Amino acid sequence: MTLGMPRRLLRCALGAGAAALVAAGGTSVASAGEAPAAVVPPVEARLATFNIHAGAGSDNVYDLDRTAAAIAALDADVVGLEEADVHWGARSDWQDSVAELARRLGMQSAFAPIYDLDPLAEGAPRRQYGVALLSRHPIVAVENHDLTRLSTQVPDPVPAPAPGFLEATVQIRGARTHVYVTHLDYRGDPTVRALQVRDTLRILGEDPEGANQVLLGDFNAGPRAPELQPLWGALQDAWAVAPERAGAPGLTYPATAPTKRIDFVTASPNTTVLRAQTQDDPTHILASDHRAVVATVLLNQGSESSR
Repeated sequence: MTLGMPRRLLRCALGAGAAALVAAGGTSVASAGEAPAAVVPPVEARLATFNIHAGAGSDNVYDLDRTAAAIAALDADVVGLEEADVHWGARSDWQDSVAELARRLGMQSAFAPIYDLDPLAEGAPRRQYGVALLSRHPIVAVENHDLTRLSTQVPDPVPAPAPGFLEATVQIRGARTHVYVTHLDYRGDPTVRALQVRDTLRILGEDPEGANQVLLGDFNAGPRAPELQPLWGALQDAWAVAPERAGAPGLTYPATAPTKRIDFVTASPNTTVLRAQTQDDPTHILASDHRAVVATVLLNQGSESSR
């Protein structure tokens, strides 16, 4: 997908005189005077987040084959990627890692650079670093939103709006879903993360009421961190609410012997979470300095129209 395409913020469309009835985990729609239509079942989907450490494993060796294998093992419909390089530098062989992973895995991709720098040599591609999305399903719209950030590329940075918060509208079978990918500030001082949470909630609030929303990412803070608490009024932490969990207690960082749960799959309250897991097989652990999180959810079906 190409960045900069018009955003399609969408509203659920019901025919004139139609009424919606949510029951038994699905949606039933009938016109006035008619018997209720059959219940529309929700769509099951696997959602994942994976900080790929710019393609370098826990051994700091760049190996995109290993990264691709770890992502394939997730068997996910959509995967949010953090720390993704696009022609960034020698550490990732100057590759477009997002396009290359999409090609190897047969998935669609979207990319939202946090940093977009001039090339070091005339005629070379721009050097970019940010977050990305891989999807088995059609990506119908993409936007790169600003969050408050402290740049790592300038001396004495001050908090300022900067890009790198990805929104992709994905058609997951019958469930159109707004999928966001984020990477929150890593510093010990939570001030910037708190500002980023505020920005995130404002942007999510622009979606149509009742829309399927998913937020994937490396939050760089645990679920009980004070700066993350406003998120839990608008989103569910899949690991916390899943009735089935594997990889307990869900720790994700560092990959080799994790002590923190800082990587999250979250979803809007209208989403039913069935299962959540972290990846703990040896091959996966070697592929990055983070462990991936995967959640199986039920998404509401429905159509949306542009606004």
